[in-house]
Amino acid sequence: QVQLVESGGGLVQPGGSLRLSCAASGTISVINTMGWYRQAPGKQRELVATIKSGASTNYADFVKGRFTISRDSATNTVYLQMNSLEPDDTAVYYCNFITSYRRYWGQGTQVTVSS
Repeated sequence: QVQLVESGGGLVQPGGSLRLSCAASGTISVINTMGWYRQAPGKQRELVATIKSGASTNYADFVKGRFTISRDSATNTVYLQMNSLEPDDTAVYYCNFITSYRRYWGQGTQVTVSS
């Protein structure tokens, strides 16, 4: 059974930084795309960033220049470095892996940006 295990969330002041990690446990097929999504209270889940196996990246406009996604394919781990955090970045962040056969979701990690 494959599980995605996230870590790195927490409480940070505006302007601060956090680094999220997500690793797959268990045997998983080749991961084509890794990504991060987020869901704020009362809002729909939205794309934050994705990175493909060839390392091409895609970012939502609201995080460009502030967040950086990276991956370690050898360990099936994806990272999200978040800088210059704003209160509007407060949400539960979910990692997402896509293989040729299915999509996997992490359990979510809370990020709260508040003074």
